[in-house]
Amino acid sequence: MKQLIVLSIIVLTLSACGVTKKYATPDVKKDSLYREPNQTDTATMASLPWQQLFSDPILKSLIQEGLEQNLDLKNAIQNIVQAQATLRQARLAFLPDLNAAANAGRNQISEAGLNFPPGININTLTNSFQLQLNTTWEADIWGKLSSSKRAALADYLQTDAAKRAVQTRLIADIANSYYSLMAYDQQLEITELTLKKRIENVETLRALKEGAVVTGAAVVQSEANRYEAEVIIPDLKQDIRTMENTLSVLLARVPGPVNRSKLTEQQPLTDLRLGVSAQLLANRPDVQAAEFAFRSAFENTNVARTLFYPSLTLSATGGFSNLEVKDFFDHAFFYNLLGGLTQPIFSRGSNRANLTRAQSIQIQSLNNFQQTLLNAGQEVSNSLYAYQMATEKESSRVKQIAALEKAVEFTEELLRYSSATNYTDVLTSEQSLLAAQLSGVNDRLQKLQAIVSLYQALGGGWK
Repeated sequence: MKQLIVLSIIVLTLSACGVTKKYATPDVKKDSLYREPNQTDTATMASLPWQQLFSDPILKSLIQEGLEQNLDLKNAIQNIVQAQATLRQARLAFLPDLNAAANAGRNQISEAGLNFPPGININTLTNSFQLQLNTTWEADIWGKLSSSKRAALADYLQTDAAKRAVQTRLIADIANSYYSLMAYDQQLEITELTLKKRIENVETLRALKEGAVVTGAAVVQSEANRYEAEVIIPDLKQDIRTMENTLSVLLARVPGPVNRSKLTEQQPLTDLRLGVSAQLLANRPDVQAAEFAFRSAFENTNVARTLFYPSLTLSATGGFSNLEVKDFFDHAFFYNLLGGLTQPIFSRGSNRANLTRAQSIQIQSLNNFQQTLLNAGQEVSNSLYAYQMATEKESSRVKQIAALEKAVEFTEELLRYSSATNYTDVLTSEQSLLAAQLSGVNDRLQKLQAIVSLYQALGGGWK
């Protein structure tokens, strides 16, 4: 026992020199990532709960359903459960293991094989009974177990951040799909009203032809114009069906109809605050997950370094052993204590290969962390600019549609009462009006989806 104590003191003294390194958050580029100058206000829409971002009660209920039922989110939660188990195992690695064993044996020895002189009687049939406890403990003298525990903790935190990233993406996907569905509804409504009007125009032109106001070519053109609108409707219906099915899968439902309101009833958030780009480290779950992945790789590199140094293992065995069951606990106690150092000398290059591989993974993890942060800044910039451009287009589109409506009205009147125009002018105006109306819906959709994308890009939706 004294020798074991002395050996432990020597090894612990040697370990004071330190083998593992202490983790520090890496110095990565995190400023001016938005491409927006002079961003000093730390207020950010990412701190806004998703229930306050959306005003539509139907959309809120769909998002809540998705958070409760979505299968990707449930799998992300199970990843956390698995990481928790690994972390618990890493924490218990500091404790000694303990095993119990019970043995019973019967042994028959040949008298001829003993080669004893004649006249000596010996019992060649013996029984043996043994009950023992075994324990082994490895001292964490170089920090291997501590680094393994920190790596497991980083893995656990990474899975938690990944789950929150899935949640923010799910909220954005449900909202964007919902807005797309309503946009298809509005485009279908516009197209059906246009088709109804063009069918009426065909009848009007047929009457004008009978009065010799227009030619047969105008009637044929009006019919083609009618079918040009009619052929859009099946595509829009297919888009609606596809989007309903997409939204149903996000909600873990069997594909089917989805209740929704109208695109014109949506009230988008107007106070779009970005905060400073350094806040992405605290707000973006995927950025946090990337840093935890780097931290895990850093600690695994520490573990790889410790494999070059000796390990101290203490083991003990104790129990009872006897030849007769009735005398089992009668002066039959035994014990054994053993302590030893194991120094790797030649491992066929495995330790060196493990360290090289761990260092390479650590470099990759750092690069991935930086790339994730740059991507986050790019997404914020793109979403904000998409919102700004949609807002600009929206005001111009209203004026364009108003002008085209007047153009259609004027050319139709001229066609009836003047020979200064022909149906080609009416045709051009009507086609331009329908295209502008459908584009106006897309402008509105782009604005709403840009807000959602900006909210997700800033890291909103999980707090």
